[in-house]
Amino acid sequence: MIRTEDLTKQYGKLFAIKNLKLDLVSGDLFGFIGPNGAGKTTTMKILATLLQPSWGEAYVCDMSIYTKATEIRRVIGYMPDFFGVYDDMKVIEYLEFFAAAYRIRGDKRRKVCEEMLELVDLGYKRDAMATSLSRGMTQRLGLARVLLHDPQVLLLDEPASGLDPRARIEMRELLKRLGGRGKTIMVSSHILPELADVCNKVGIIERGELLVNADVGEVMRRVRDHLVINIEIIGDQNEAAKLLEQHDVVSSIEIKNEIIRVALVKGKNVEDYCELPTILIQNGFKIRSFKEDEINLETAFMTLTKGATA
Repeated sequence: MIRTEDLTKQYGKLFAIKNLKLDLVSGDLFGFIGPNGAGKTTTMKILATLLQPSWGEAYVCDMSIYTKATEIRRVIGYMPDFFGVYDDMKVIEYLEFFAAAYRIRGDKRRKVCEEMLELVDLGYKRDAMATSLSRGMTQRLGLARVLLHDPQVLLLDEPASGLDPRARIEMRELLKRLGGRGKTIMVSSHILPELADVCNKVGIIERGELLVNADVGEVMRRVRDHLVINIEIIGDQNEAAKLLEQHDVVSSIEIKNEIIRVALVKGKNVEDYCELPTILIQNGFKIRSFKEDEINLETAFMTLTKGATA
């Protein structure tokens, strides 16, 4: 549904994006991650046919951005990070205005607008003035707008930006529902844990270059150099640490905030460390907790990037 080949946008000596290669299929929910200025918005604007690349190619639904821009706009829904609403329009009027622009006519127009309001949980605000909505409600209204013509591809630039925790949770659940409908969704966000929860693929971009483009699980495996086990016990922690460090699966041990952190030798997994709790129990220690260090998308992001921008 989305494919790019050596996609590049250059301003003088500055590369906003450089030789970008993406390949997303129907049903993919792709999290586009990167520091501010990394090239996320530039990429989305090019895919939305709002910006011409310096060179390279991009296809949306097998249509080239160079020769089929009008056709591409009919099958995508692009939501920028910030957008305005009209002062003198009610919520339902705002959607009907854009539905008319999409050439949705007659009774179907009102029906589609009502359905989209229910989808984004704004049905109870249908007669409210668009300017009276909170930031979170405005974001949902914007999402309803880009869904009016039932696009096959959604390009959502920071849809959770500025939202409170409840609004972010609601936006996350909405993205899950849309993904369940088989749409291809590219979403950029700085709310990294929530992207990991909804996306099946992620791309990490820095200084215009794509560092990672893989399934979420693959990204986690790439970052995890070795397993770290956090153990909380009742008893002498130093004595327990000395006992554990004798095991051949243990690489190093440190005690931090009353937690024994056991780093395993690279390549070791669950089957290799399952004897550690037994060793502690047989030597009279009581275990309060025993769990692996969590590797999340934030950890991956910080590990794979340097904080540089284009």
